[in-house]
Amino acid sequence: MRDVIILGGGVTGCSIARELSRYRLDILVIEKNSDVCEGTSKANSGIVHAGYDAHPGTLKAKLNVLGNEKMEALAGELDFPFRRNGSLVLCFEESGRETLQRLYDQGIANGVKGLEILEGDTVRALEPEVSEDVVAALHAPTGGIVCPFLLTIAMAENAAVNGVEFQLNTEVTDIRETEGAYEVLTDKGSERAKVVINAAGVHADVFHNRVAGREELKIIPRKGEYLLMDKNVGTLVSHTLFQLPTKLGKGVLVTPTVHGNLLAGPTAVEIPDGENTATTAEGLSDVQKRAALSVKALPTRQVITSFTGVRAHEQKGDFVIGAMEGHPGFFDAAGIESPGLTCAPAIGELLAGQVAEYLKAEKKPDFEPRRKGIPNMALVSYEERQKLIADNPLYGNVICRCELVTEGEIVDAIHRPVGATTLDGVKRRTRAGMGRCQSGFCSPKVVEILARELGVDPAQIRKNNPGSEFLTGYIKDGI
Repeated sequence: MRDVIILGGGVTGCSIARELSRYRLDILVIEKNSDVCEGTSKANSGIVHAGYDAHPGTLKAKLNVLGNEKMEALAGELDFPFRRNGSLVLCFEESGRETLQRLYDQGIANGVKGLEILEGDTVRALEPEVSEDVVAALHAPTGGIVCPFLLTIAMAENAAVNGVEFQLNTEVTDIRETEGAYEVLTDKGSERAKVVINAAGVHADVFHNRVAGREELKIIPRKGEYLLMDKNVGTLVSHTLFQLPTKLGKGVLVTPTVHGNLLAGPTAVEIPDGENTATTAEGLSDVQKRAALSVKALPTRQVITSFTGVRAHEQKGDFVIGAMEGHPGFFDAAGIESPGLTCAPAIGELLAGQVAEYLKAEKKPDFEPRRKGIPNMALVSYEERQKLIADNPLYGNVICRCELVTEGEIVDAIHRPVGATTLDGVKRRTRAGMGRCQSGFCSPKVVEILARELGVDPAQIRKNNPGSEFLTGYIKDGI
């Protein structure tokens, strides 16, 4: 019997796994997709929020500020990109000043440092491309940007090095509470554990309610569509530009990414199907129209891709974190919507502490807190490139021209702990296929490398989950 089973390999589940790996525990993460970070965690704004949005006293407010404060040190430990670029909440009408002041007051109450309200001319001095209609803005210098998938992958890798097991491509079908334990049934068999942690994103209410025996939680999926623009316009703005929020979210933003692109989005539409990640002409048009309010000229001709993320909004509006009353050993991390990415390090620490106390677990003396990422040939110095190539000639073979990704980086991504097995897995770890041509050039080469390194037929290589195979067979076989 396991000590802990974590349902879900998104940023929340991987953060909890990493923090629990500090203890002498047998831990299993079960993820239904082919990789960690396949759901909401990969398809979001990549924003490290300052913490002025949430109402004081809520878990969102407390964990946002704590997560923000932890992010810089965590990026140093786990070697993922993070930048504290600051954010601006734009106010376009004099009537909006009251809302702006309310956000400022909330931020101060939540403990956000450095907040200030700036006049329109001062905002334009900071950001020359900001709309002339801006009359004021809330400036939050502690706001930042992060790579959401490299953050998640880094925590998963570090957890794995410290003993956590990851079971991917495995769907949980039922949970049964037994005396002193839980039986988790999957399409691959069953596992028993003293503790189950429910970090299942848009499906977290299903597992909570199954254990509770009644409907206590209700997750409402919220769909958000985005436009990603090329790196040649990535410096249009330096801060993350928000608009005054509505009841459905923080509005459409315009932001640089840590990789040098420009991002606009998201929409916020409630949908019945939490798996619906299709983009729509209507949604992308809405992003374009609303984002154009923030800047003088949104460079939409430079859009290289679009995508959709689905957020897990719990109907009561706050995170649901901690032990379920009346069901010892079942812990929730449910309703983790924005600012969930920012909060993830704090959520992991909070829940790991609760579970360790429940199990009376001892800390490991040999916990390894550090992790080194894959060398990035596009960013390292000339001297570092030469050394890498001398040590391993595969680092001299460029596979993705747009992002300057080499065969050495791709092979490293495949063979790391919780390594890549799909084209998207390689893409998120190395950026092969994330450039202007969107893998038009490099995808056949990446498929070939994956098949070779995994020792499988190329026809078995997928973009992501089953059903997304690239090849159907061989011409010589009559296909």
